[in-house]
This record gives sequence, structure tokens and C-alpha cells, in this order.
Amino acid sequence: VVALISLSFGGAVGLMFLMLGCALPQYNQYWPLFVLFFYILSPIPYCIARRLVDDTDATSNACKELAIFLTTGIVVSAFGLPIVFARAKLIYWGACALVLTGNTVIFATILGFFLVFGSNDDFSWQQW
Repeated sequence: VVALISLSFGGAVGLMFLMLGCALPQYNQYWPLFVLFFYILSPIPYCIARRLVDDTDATSNACKELAIFLTTGIVVSAFGLPIVFARAKLIYWGACALVLTGNTVIFATILGFFLVFGSNDDFSWQQW
């Protein structure tokens, strides 16, 4: 229960930083909301690979490594998009800093979710 509350709090704080980067009166640009797509896309490759791969073999698996590679590309893109927006003068650098802080918190929360609920016990994310 404590882990679930902590993950919920982390997600709320991360989204708060994202919204502050968009909605503060001095910034007032909603371009950074496009990183929400990356938040949704980031766990998908790893979830698909976990369904397809048997975890009993100790050797490395190409499917799982490809999923981790794709997830890493999605996460790096989520950090790069606000920087590109700031360099193109679509958003201010202060808004970029808030969005990058929100990205760090959200992706740490997603990682924490997989670390806490990733085991194959009777209460697992695979049941959802």
C-alpha cells in the first residue's frame, strides 16, 4: 500500500511540474504537453517483451534487449523534445526546466512501478 501511494504521489508531482511549465502566466505555451505521448509510449515495448519472453532462461534475450533499446529511445526523446522547443523559441527556458524536472519524476515513477510490481507474484502488473 505504501508503494502504491508513493507511486501515485510521484506521478502527481511529475504532472504538476509539467503543468507548471505550460500554464504559468509568464510561459503560457502548451507545446510541452506533447511529452505526454512519451509517457504513454515508454512502458509499451517492455510490456510486450515481457509477454513474449520466457524469463526462465538466464541468457540474454534479443527481444527484451530490443524493447529496452526502444524504451531508452522514447525516454531520450521525451527529454530532447522540450530542449528542441526551447531552442526553437516555442517555449521559454524556464518552462523547459520545469518540463525536464517533470520528466525526471515521471520516468522515475514508471521505473519504480516496474521495480515494485514487476515480479511474478500473485499481485502483479501482468494481471491488469
